[in-house]
Amino acid sequence: MKELAGRLTALDPDAGAAVRVIAYFDRLAESRAGLEALVRGAAVLAGVAARLVDVERRVAVRVEADGKRLDSDVPPDPGWPSAALTPGGAPALWLERARETEPSVVDAVILERAAGAVRLVLDRTRGRAPADDPALVETVLDATAPEAARLHAARRLGLDPTAPARVLAPLDGRPRIAPAQGDPEPLVGRVGVGPVVPVLDLPRSWEQARVALRFTAEGTLRDPGPAVVYADELGDVAFLADLVIPGAEPPPDVRALEAAGAAAPWLLSTLHAVATTVSLRAAAAEINVHHSTLQERLSHAEHLLGWPLRTPQGRFRLGLALALRHLVRNQGE
Repeated sequence: MKELAGRLTALDPDAGAAVRVIAYFDRLAESRAGLEALVRGAAVLAGVAARLVDVERRVAVRVEADGKRLDSDVPPDPGWPSAALTPGGAPALWLERARETEPSVVDAVILERAAGAVRLVLDRTRGRAPADDPALVETVLDATAPEAARLHAARRLGLDPTAPARVLAPLDGRPRIAPAQGDPEPLVGRVGVGPVVPVLDLPRSWEQARVALRFTAEGTLRDPGPAVVYADELGDVAFLADLVIPGAEPPPDVRALEAAGAAAPWLLSTLHAVATTVSLRAAAAEINVHHSTLQERLSHAEHLLGWPLRTPQGRFRLGLALALRHLVRNQGE
């Protein structure tokens, strides 16, 4: 390589310098040099300060032309020669060369080779992983895992350890972690949504998301109710989940609901509307029936269930029975 560089220098000084730059960064990469060493190499070869800024992975390194590290809070000048770490990405590596200086072939090679080497180091040490990498998600949500391991896994998932997040618990699929800020993730199918918490508290969000999932429903005549339930909207109703033991006999009122629903296909959706709206007229509008029709249905439902539905106590009992029914049907979620 040295011989080739010497021959090229005799023909074209820039070409010879470019070959030496390539060889230099190849040696650094082979020796597994760190980020500061790579930025220092760029600065010394270019004869101007160089800096690396990767906001997502919380990396900021600046080295002067003489090889001394001297970080700065001043944002990079958009006019400086720069390179991205990924194709089409935002600039992350700069040479602090004055705007009026003509672009240099050697600068371009320095930036290209340094950026490539930096990317390898970052991928190896703070690398990007698929946002749904199951092993990393499992680590973040494991309350028994050491804090350092959970923070490392969170960073690899692209999460900011200082920013709050929440856990989504879909019925058919693995848990997902969603940052609290930014565009909300579209929720499809039955999903329990945990509360927004600091990253180290995500195991708690996961636990509460799984409880919320048990209160979801298919939204059909046989299983009326919301497909998406937010844990922080359940309040103390969430404590009901501790009362329904998997495999245990359903409570009497739940058994009564099941028997009544089998006798009248319209009954469960009607009762859900009565329990979740502000008035009987609103309930009638919810299921698109006339108010008199709803009254007839309630009379029939009261006969089947064995308790009144048009009193505050009766509606409270109904709401409790419907909530317990969700938990009984979703014991294994």
